This record gives sequence, structure tokens and C-alpha cells, in this order.
Amino acid sequence: MTDTPTAIEPLLARLCGGEITDKDYIGYFMNEHGEQLVFAQRRGQKTARLWHSDADWEMLHVGDHSIRLDGPLDGMITVAGLIINREEATWLSSCLSASRHLRQGSA
Repeated sequence: MTDTPTAIEPLLARLCGGEITDKDYIGYFMNEHGEQLVFAQRRGQKTARLWHSDADWEMLHVGDHSIRLDGPLDGMITVAGLIINREEATWLSSCLSASRHLRQGSA
């Protein structure tokens, strides 16, 4: 057994098909339905990248004001046009908050 931990970035990159490196702040979430979400924020970029297995791993760009509570149905939560549940929104909000310093000062 090795003392060096396995890097999570290549595993998440393979999972979602996105470019994720050790230069990214990353987050991973699995909801109660087994759907998976991956978040990556690179220093200096004005938006983060979000992938959701229920959206065929399409990459979405998200930022501090991307989570919306004004969907077509009362109480619907969306991000970049994708409907998400409250738990996913809470996780995403935490990822955005924790990586905000990486977006500051970006063009």
C-alpha cells in the first residue's frame, strides 16, 4: 500500500468528461436518486464549470448569481436553465461560496 493518496481530479474528469486538473477547486455530490454532480473552479476564471449526470454531463458555466428561484413553477430552483433540487442548490451554493476568492479579480 502506498502513502500517496490517489488524486481525485482525474477520476472526476473521467466521470464527467470535463477538463479538471489539480489547479481547480472541485466538488462532488450525489443526490438521493444517484445522480452525480461535479463542480470545478479555476483561479482567475469568472465562472465555474458544473456537470450533472441527469443533463448528460453537459458542461454549464455558473457563477455567484446563477442559482435562481424564479422557475416556471412556484418554488422551482434552476441553475443555467437546469432544474435542480434544494439539496443540489445548497451544495452548489457552498461550492460557489468556497471558491469565490478564485473568481475575484478575474476579467
